[in-house]
Amino acid sequence: MSENKEQSQFALQRIYTKDISFEAPNSPAAFTKQWKPEVKLDLNTSGRKVDEQHYEVSVKITITAKNDDETAFLVELVQCGLFAVVNIPEQQLGAMLGAICPNILFPYLRENIDSLVVKGGFPALMLAPINFEALYQKRLQEAQAAQKEASEQPTH
Repeated sequence: MSENKEQSQFALQRIYTKDISFEAPNSPAAFTKQWKPEVKLDLNTSGRKVDEQHYEVSVKITITAKNDDETAFLVELVQCGLFAVVNIPEQQLGAMLGAICPNILFPYLRENIDSLVVKGGFPALMLAPINFEALYQKRLQEAQAAQKEASEQPTH
C-alpha cells in the first residue's frame, strides 16, 4: 500500500501594483520652505484565497509627510503578489501569508514609493526594512489576548 501524498508547493506567480496614489496638495509652496518633514507611516498586510491553489497577498502603505504642519505629500500604495500555495499545512499558512509573502513584496513597494516621491519633486524617501515576522507575531498575540478576554467575559 503506497501513500499518495502531494508535494507542498509555494511559488510567486506575479507581483503587481493594485492601487497607487500620490498627492502634493501644497505644491508649489511646499518647495519654497526648508525641508524638515515629519513623516507618518501606516502599514497593513492581508491575504485572501483566490482559488484552490492561489492566494493574493497585499501590503498597503499610507505615508503622510508634513512640513511646517502642512501636508507636503501623501502617498498610498497597495503592492500585491499572487502566490501558488499547494499542500501547505494550515498552521504554516498564516505565517507564509502574514510574514514571508510581505517580505517578498516589500522591496517592490519600497522602490515604487521612492520613485513616486522623487517624481513628485521631493527628496528620496527610502523606507527602512520592516520585520514582517515580528508584526505577524504581534498580531497573533493581540488576537489571542482579545479571544481570551472575550471568553472570560461573563454572559448574562
